[in-house]
Amino acid sequence: MKNERNNIPQLRPTIENLSQAIFTVNRHAKTAPNPKFLYQLKHDAIKKMLREGKAKKAGLHFSNNPRNSQQQSDVLVVCGDYTFHIPPTKQDFELLPHLGKLDQTVRNPKASISLTNAKKLLSSYTGLKEAQEASSTARTRKYVKPVFKKLGERYP
Repeated sequence: MKNERNNIPQLRPTIENLSQAIFTVNRHAKTAPNPKFLYQLKHDAIKKMLREGKAKKAGLHFSNNPRNSQQQSDVLVVCGDYTFHIPPTKQDFELLPHLGKLDQTVRNPKASISLTNAKKLLSSYTGLKEAQEASSTARTRKYVKPVFKKLGERYP
């Protein structure tokens, strides 16, 4: 039997597919051991959607997790049925209205796209490629066969 996962048709970069892919990548980035690439993929995809008019900035929200300050704001971006937050620029503070505190009752709809397909779609959309770690191959050691001596003999 053929593996059904290999026969999945290539997702087209529609607003709904891109929004679901960004949602999936963002959800997995929160718990990933190395989330840097996933967050960069999300950020680049949202920036490109904003340039193309597929997404729009709605306003500023106070951040739930401010870094080193008492208050920090994030830009609320609307992409289809989904909303995301990205770091603000200086222009955002001048141009966008401040919406106050984040409403905890508003949730994004469930996404039905896998992380692998989401990464493929966003990588092809943005042109961003994941860097392969060369250090993982250097860590593997060649197997050394154990040496057994007769009872009472010493090792050299």
